[in-house]
Formats: sequence, structure tokens, C-alpha cells
Amino acid sequence: MSMTSVSSSGRVSRSVSPVSMACQRAAVLLFGALVLYAVGFLPMSAAHNAAHDSRHSFVFPCH
Repeated sequence: MSMTSVSSSGRVSRSVSPVSMACQRAAVLLFGALVLYAVGFLPMSAAHNAAHDSRHSFVFPCH
């Protein structure tokens, strides 16, 4: 469980466990890999072209 506290400046700070942070980062990484790679190999040309353009926009070499 995370704790929420408010400092005198009005900013909210939350303490998150390192395990939770690692799980969140791993989930984001896996989702990103799914979008960039798995969708790029679909036979449907529209999905492939969208993923292909995304790879190029991130300066990721793909051919």
C-alpha cells in the first residue's frame, strides 16, 4: 500500500515500493514491445504500415 503526504508547498508525494515500480516498468516495456514488434509483423498492411512508421519516428532501424 502506498502512503500519500502533502508537504507545506502543497505538493503530493507518494512512496512506492521498488518491487511495484519494477513491475510497472516491466509491464510498460512488454506493452511497448508488443506494439512495436508484434503489430509490425501482422499481415494486415494498415497495421504493419503504422508500426513501421512508428519505428522510423523513433529512429529505430528496421530495414
